[in-house]
Amino acid sequence: MNLNLRNAIVHNVSGNTQEELEDTIVDAIQNGEEKMLPGLGVLFEVIWKNSSEEEKKEMLSTLESGLK
Repeated sequence: MNLNLRNAIVHNVSGNTQEELEDTIVDAIQNGEEKMLPGLGVLFEVIWKNSSEEEKKEMLSTLESGLK
């Protein structure tokens, strides 16, 4: 079975509203299930690829602060 997980995740959330996307993210974090991590990773990849250099620096700063 040749399943492209990344494409499946993007397909599942394509066309979602901001509220639906937020619900998806919050649900994945609150559930804390390991199986949700790939989906969050794909969503982060989309954010990263569509962010300016300044936005990326801000995300990295937030991440660094959150990991201290």
